[in-house]
Amino acid sequence: MSSHQHASPQHQQSSFVAQAPIYTTRLIPSRLSFTEGFLLGQLSVVILIGAFIKFFIFGEPPSPETTASARALARRDRSSGHRRSISLTSSSSTPHKLNSKRSASHVLRPPPRLTTATILSKTYYNVNSHQPESLDWFNVLIAQTIAQFRNDAHDDDAILTSLTGILNGPQKPDFISSIKVTEISLGEEFPILSNCKIHPVDDDSTNGPEGHRLQAHMDVDLSDFITLGIETKVILNYPKPLTAVLPVALSVSVVRFSGTLSISFLPSHPTPSSTPTSQQPPSVTPTTLAFSFLPDYRLDLSVRSLVGSRSRLQDIPKIAQLVESRLHAWIDERCVEPRVQQVVLPSLWPRKKNTRGPGSADEDAVEGVRDVKEEARREVEEERRKERERESTENGESGREDVSGFEEGLRLRNRQYESMPGAMPGMMVN
Repeated sequence: MSSHQHASPQHQQSSFVAQAPIYTTRLIPSRLSFTEGFLLGQLSVVILIGAFIKFFIFGEPPSPETTASARALARRDRSSGHRRSISLTSSSSTPHKLNSKRSASHVLRPPPRLTTATILSKTYYNVNSHQPESLDWFNVLIAQTIAQFRNDAHDDDAILTSLTGILNGPQKPDFISSIKVTEISLGEEFPILSNCKIHPVDDDSTNGPEGHRLQAHMDVDLSDFITLGIETKVILNYPKPLTAVLPVALSVSVVRFSGTLSISFLPSHPTPSSTPTSQQPPSVTPTTLAFSFLPDYRLDLSVRSLVGSRSRLQDIPKIAQLVESRLHAWIDERCVEPRVQQVVLPSLWPRKKNTRGPGSADEDAVEGVRDVKEEARREVEEERRKERERESTENGESGREDVSGFEEGLRLRNRQYESMPGAMPGMMVN
């Protein structure tokens, strides 16, 4: 009994000593797995950062031919889809045309109803057999206009002021500091227009009562170096405002533009929603010149970038791709079919104040100034009269109709317009 009691502690001690190495060997694999996991995590982070730098920042962009063909294919798909939707809408809906009653006191002889076929036959133009025409004379006139525009832009700072105001407008993001224009180059070459031909338009949404609208297609080619350079700073507001500032310099140049320009006239016609009364004549839309580019145009750009203050990154390909995509999207949303730009044409009726000739320069100048003063005086009197009518209407002495007319005229007069850089004098863009 005593021997068993004396052997029992020794047996327990030997068993404890035998189990100690087992406990130690169990700790070693856990320590190695933690170290391996930590190293593996660090290695994965390094690989991700390296892949981001290689493919996102220093990745080679696709060739210009591949990019141009892909964009042209996407534009053609959008244009064909728009035409299909327009044709389905026009075929499913039956238009109801209202015949306006002519006044009995109309003394002018009504003109005969003209169609596009009649116009083409009277001008001896066959859209199927007529050869494309060169526009050398028109290229000379356009070149003179552009040359004068460049000279005027060189003499004053109108373009610089306009571009600075547009770039720093309300659409500028909050994380971008003030944008400074550092370089403007309007180029030295001129666009060449050629291969002009007339085509009928099958779009029912723009055809008038006289039938299909006629449209002129011409090729446009410009190889030049038109440059705009800017400088700004990217403000990092995380985790707190003005944490860091990253200087960015960007220069965008138009190297070449080629495409097909489409031009057509949209004649004036009464507004369908207008209801003429004895006091107010029916509202008429003005005659406009509509132009757009076909979806197969090509725009080659050269984008130079410089990011940083001390350690600078130069010509990052991803920045160039982002700038090119934004510029192409900007053009597609404004003047690529099915979207068009419309310019209101002025009245071509001969007027005395617009007459110029030899030997009567002084008289014409005096007469023109007198006409301008008289027209300004009439406008001031008309505004005062409308102001009095508005005040009397607000006091309950007049009807509601005069107020609506005055407010509509005041709204149109106070409408904000913005001059487009590079536009002809007098052209405004909403």
